[in-house]
Amino acid sequence: MSTVLLEKLPIKIFADGADCDGIAELYKKPFIRGLTTNPTLMRKVGISDYESFAKSILEVVKDKPISFEVFSDEFPEMRRQARKISAWQSNVYVKIPITNTRGDSAIPLIRDLAGDGIQLNITAILTRDQVKAVADALHLGTASVVSVFAGRIADTGIDPMPLMRDSLQMLSSLPAAELLWASVREVLNIFQAAQCGCHIVTVPHDILSKVIKLGGMDLADLSLDTVQMFYRDAVAAGFQL
Repeated sequence: MSTVLLEKLPIKIFADGADCDGIAELYKKPFIRGLTTNPTLMRKVGISDYESFAKSILEVVKDKPISFEVFSDEFPEMRRQARKISAWQSNVYVKIPITNTRGDSAIPLIRDLAGDGIQLNITAILTRDQVKAVADALHLGTASVVSVFAGRIADTGIDPMPLMRDSLQMLSSLPAAELLWASVREVLNIFQAAQCGCHIVTVPHDILSKVIKLGGMDLADLSLDTVQMFYRDAVAAGFQL
């Protein structure tokens, strides 16, 4: 798919990952409008020094929004971490989970931080009640991202599209708030997110590679490519009957 066409999609594409080289390369792409990461992605690539990793990324990512997540399970420490992370650079958004691991609501913390002008990315949202509570807590003039994990909703067998459309309505009175389709599982999700009106979709690096290669490809051509793949692999394996 032409990257020009990706630029023209009516949605902002954010790259989701923790691979430093991948982040640096994707940051250069005009169709990448922002970046996200999280502790799980960071652990998968072997990062152990959170602040050093973040600051090395911020040496590259200067003028596109990027989200870093707090990692404490206690709200006072979340608040301290959020203030520290927010101060790193003006394009930083602080990810706050909708609850802690005990299920205690982060809404009071979200309300306080948003009221102080800290740019937030509220994460791990999966229900209407959570979206409504976040919408009520956000500050009218503070830039914020509301990350609804549509992919995880779909993993349970539930269509996430109705919730995403409802979420847009709940956020409609907040001009500085953007709805983000999170936990993309396949290329189709990018187009679904655009179709239902989401402002942002955050996409793993491997799926970004796939959409660049296959997005919009003629299906007859893709069929032939698939047959050729099977043939090449059979020959390479030395199969005989």
